Amino acid sequence: MKKIILDLDTGIDDALAIAYVLGSPDAELIGITGTYGNVLMEQGLANSLALTELLGHPEVPVFPGKTHALAQDGFAVSEASAFIHGRNGIGGVEVPASRRAAEKTPAVDFLIEAAHRLGDDLVYVPTGALTNLAAALRKDPSLSACLHVVMMGGALTVPGNVNAWTEANISQDPEAADEVFRSGTDVTMVGLDVTLQTLLTKQETGQWRALGTKAGNAYADIVDYYIGAYAKTAPYLGGCGLHDPLAAAVALDPTLVTCLAINMKVDTEGATRGRTIGDETRLNDAKKTMKVAVAVDTERFLSQFMERITKLLAAA
Repeated sequence: MKKIILDLDTGIDDALAIAYVLGSPDAELIGITGTYGNVLMEQGLANSLALTELLGHPEVPVFPGKTHALAQDGFAVSEASAFIHGRNGIGGVEVPASRRAAEKTPAVDFLIEAAHRLGDDLVYVPTGALTNLAAALRKDPSLSACLHVVMMGGALTVPGNVNAWTEANISQDPEAADEVFRSGTDVTMVGLDVTLQTLLTKQETGQWRALGTKAGNAYADIVDYYIGAYAKTAPYLGGCGLHDPLAAAVALDPTLVTCLAINMKVDTEGATRGRTIGDETRLNDAKKTMKVAVAVDTERFLSQFMERITKLLAAA
């Protein structure tokens, strides 16, 4: 039973990651930490609280994280993010607001405490900017020796989705991502190389709608919005990418992907700012602290994804 912390800028694929972990018999979601990106951090917290309640798991605590990049003074949601995820982050779908409040403990402190207490039993899954993780490593550098990270972000063998070399999550805080990549922390990068090979269509969301449950209808509406956005921005795919839930799945079952062991860096200056690429100064180091997913067992993942989430939505 893996203990999971999801670090989310809770948009649509983040909502699917929550459902995937809650629907997995081999996982315990011990907390959600909030970040910014698809939405403001505060909106993400509200979405996480509402969705865990909708899914029948009000026991999951939600912790406030950093509200902007380490090197910046503020953050505004881009028009592209608002289009892809909707103004409220979940496709404009109204999910009943939670009566719970976020925890008072900052996300950084929760992560540090949990990592030292749980050790190898814990996997931290950031699916937005890496600001919280970089801040935690700054506060407690010993964290790098005891934390296992499976992150969604980056692109090594395919173009980015912000520009030809930059993926959206990395673009939010390239400096934080570079610090994490160079920190020696055990990190598996689940990027666009594999997430765009895992797609959902309205055929699958129709199965959730057919359940006739409040959660099934809500998730079908949320993801149908996402599929519609993808039809306009990437019609050649034929569905929406399952970015964040794939990272969550790899945290539980690393055999879903084939990885390249390579020490990585993030460009923080110049024309290629935000590029995730091998660190030429550490290419020959015997110890590789990062792995990059370059192939995925799409059929097995999609089968597990539908089985676990459909069962959860049927019961909620």
